[in-house]
Amino acid sequence: MNEKIIMGVSGGVDSAVSLKLLCEQGYDVEALFMKNWDEDDENGCNAKEDLEYAQDACDKLNVKLHTANFSDEYWNNVFLDFINNYKNGYTPNPDVLCNKYIKFTVFTEYAIKLGASKIATGHYAKILNRDSRHYLVLPKDKKKDQTYFLHTLDQKQLSRSLFPLSDLEKIEVKNIAKLAGFKSYNKKESMGICFIGNKKFKNFIKKYIKNIPGNILNEENEVIGKHNGMFYTTIGQREGIGIGGLKNSKNLPWYVYKKDLQNNELFVCQGNTNPLLFQKKIYIKDLEIITNNTNDVLSKNLQCQIRHLGEKYQCVIKNINNNLYVVMSEKPIRAPAQGQSLVIYDKYICLGGGIITNGKN
Repeated sequence: MNEKIIMGVSGGVDSAVSLKLLCEQGYDVEALFMKNWDEDDENGCNAKEDLEYAQDACDKLNVKLHTANFSDEYWNNVFLDFINNYKNGYTPNPDVLCNKYIKFTVFTEYAIKLGASKIATGHYAKILNRDSRHYLVLPKDKKKDQTYFLHTLDQKQLSRSLFPLSDLEKIEVKNIAKLAGFKSYNKKESMGICFIGNKKFKNFIKKYIKNIPGNILNEENEVIGKHNGMFYTTIGQREGIGIGGLKNSKNLPWYVYKKDLQNNELFVCQGNTNPLLFQKKIYIKDLEIITNNTNDVLSKNLQCQIRHLGEKYQCVIKNINNNLYVVMSEKPIRAPAQGQSLVIYDKYICLGGGIITNGKN
């Protein structure tokens, strides 16, 4: 009997092609469509349409499609954390938590109940098995690399996962989908956070967090404006701060460079290359290492990345206390924000990562 795999399908082209590849490789394949958010509308997640696209691919491949609603688990493990972080002025990444707690935990447990030994997803990433260890490595298509979002996966999760697109470029994936006649081959790619969709972030977030207006200060600690709420902004942000041309100031755009949570004050500076926007020393907490061995990242010459597909910086990491680490970068890193994930690499291998903090946790 062939190994049974449950493929997570989203209605997109990547999961449809992944499903086709698994079928061609001889696996006993079934599919699962996960609904993780209940508030469907024309501007947010469109689960009904996505399910139609997923069903289309399954029908063409003669694959059984299961559906499951994980919205309660998503709310408790991802969304509440997202809201709490924003309330505290941080910049969280719900996609990282969704992978950790939903796609590679709840989904995996569900798949095992269906009799599967592994799950598969349409992520652009690769798993390398060497010396009884599982490594997360960069895919062939570096422009689509999603290892940043997968850095919290552990040995057990990687051992039960497959990434069929690891050795394909996106253009190859689209061509396969077109030849297969999948409805999703030219579907617009979903961007951003599912539960926000096309809605304006401010309009969405104010339903869950109360506005607390405060002062905006410049580099000289002078009050130059008012903000509507700390959670509307992130470090390095330019748009939506609400500062226009000011007398006796340079003709340069303003950027957020610091938040004073205690006093509810926002600090801004002028110019995209202002030194106040850059740091060579970043503190992280909750460090998670894929090999489960912290020594794999300490006091070694590695690379770090603070945004998906962002620049990788040469760095060295040292432990300060049990849950606090300092990342010392060879060159200044622009706009690191508390709550963001800092992900660690050794060339093409993703080693894990932690959450950017203020150095006091």
